[in-house]
Amino acid sequence: MRLFLTISLLTVLAIACNDPEASEVQPQNILFITIDDLRPQLGCYGDPIVKTPHIDRLADEGMLFRRAYCQQAICAPSRASFLTGRRPETTGVDNFQVHFRENLPDILTLPQFFKEQGYIAAALYKVFHVVGFAPTLFGNMDDTLSWSLPTWYPKRSAWGPEGDRIFQADLRQKSRLDIPIGYRNIPRSVAIEAPDIADSLLSDGETAQQALRYLEQFKDQPFFLAVGFYKPHLPFVAPKKYWELYDPEKLTLPDNQYPPEGAPSFAVANNRELRSYPNIPDEGPFEETLKKDLLHGYLASISYIDAQVGLLLEKLEQLGLREKTIVVLLGDHGYQVGEHGMWAKKHTNYETSVRVPLIVSAPERSVGSTNALVELVDLYPSLAELCGFTPPEGLEGHSFIPLLDQPQQVWKRAAFSNKDMGGYRGQSIRTDRFRLVEWTKEGKEPIYELYDHVEDPDENVNRADDPGYLKERVELIGILRAGWRAALPGPLDNRSDRSKRSER
Repeated sequence: MRLFLTISLLTVLAIACNDPEASEVQPQNILFITIDDLRPQLGCYGDPIVKTPHIDRLADEGMLFRRAYCQQAICAPSRASFLTGRRPETTGVDNFQVHFRENLPDILTLPQFFKEQGYIAAALYKVFHVVGFAPTLFGNMDDTLSWSLPTWYPKRSAWGPEGDRIFQADLRQKSRLDIPIGYRNIPRSVAIEAPDIADSLLSDGETAQQALRYLEQFKDQPFFLAVGFYKPHLPFVAPKKYWELYDPEKLTLPDNQYPPEGAPSFAVANNRELRSYPNIPDEGPFEETLKKDLLHGYLASISYIDAQVGLLLEKLEQLGLREKTIVVLLGDHGYQVGEHGMWAKKHTNYETSVRVPLIVSAPERSVGSTNALVELVDLYPSLAELCGFTPPEGLEGHSFIPLLDQPQQVWKRAAFSNKDMGGYRGQSIRTDRFRLVEWTKEGKEPIYELYDHVEDPDENVNRADDPGYLKERVELIGILRAGWRAALPGPLDNRSDRSKRSER
């Protein structure tokens, strides 16, 4: 009898070892959704007006990070940072001319890492930085080493029929006059448009349809599928039905349409990008009706993208992939819709510029939200760990996987961002309560901004020179100077050691 049981057990083990389904567990897929210029203006972040039912549902199924921050509030540097796991100081990317491989030729990017683990890595539209309407003209910061097949780009434009007509006319005129095409001289269309067309007749809708085809194509193998949506980036164009979700009379503009009191004049960005559109005044204040129209267009564009996200989530369900797929959704940086008088995404270190939406929905992980400070540079080590892989050496983020199980635990002391302005080097940290910005320039005394988010959550009053905040200012400067390693989770007495190691 004992011999019979032994033989039976060995037979079962032999069958299991020869059965691929019994001996191998397919790695978890990753659907990596990047949304350009999306601030945390979503229903799941408490916005009472915006209509984002699909993203809100994704948040209900995953972990919502309420205080996530990019490392620089502009497309190319931010994307180079979270897709390489390095900070802008390391990548050397602070504009649209420098590719990260010029400084880091052998770096293993996030999608490339998964490709080396046997995943098919594919990208659609704006994942690494690429100018949304004409990747072949200029601005293409894509990285062929990262992908298993060439990045897919839509044939449709990012605006409707009227905008496309104006854009093509502007492009022809610049070509006729031999005006070089570049980021500072981009052919433009109208800034706002509500065409009565199908979703798929704009570039993001076409992108969503291709993503559905890729999901069908890749369903039987592990994949890292990066879907880069362009909206709500300017121009604010969405099919008419998304504009009709909002009553213009009920839209409210920010209360703080003025620069922060006591802030250096150069710290507030101009509205150069918006003013480059032909139907926007070149100078002077914007009329209230125009500001309402801009806000309306931004919200309509968000709802348009929300609908495309819904298509992807529905397709995962239809294919039986939802329980096998980690879904990540993020904005690459924040945005201003009138705060401090700005209608822009970049060139500032304020909360509205660097705070981003971040949702991670992973099978068999806790759902909820966390107020812990996290950074987009943390995505690389987190996703590697979540899929059971050892992250490569040299990453400058910190895995936030423990927050998926214990979201309320004590975490980082600070999130770090930077952006140079006005000839000054700008470095910023966000702690639990404060934001500090340090502006430095050779031969000049440092200039500081300090905002108390308990007393002043909209960052309207600079407290850096307030005697009542002297102690906090000294402490915050110490955190900034110690660097990001010293701010990682762990006992306080170990953080100074990390900082010393980071300087060696």
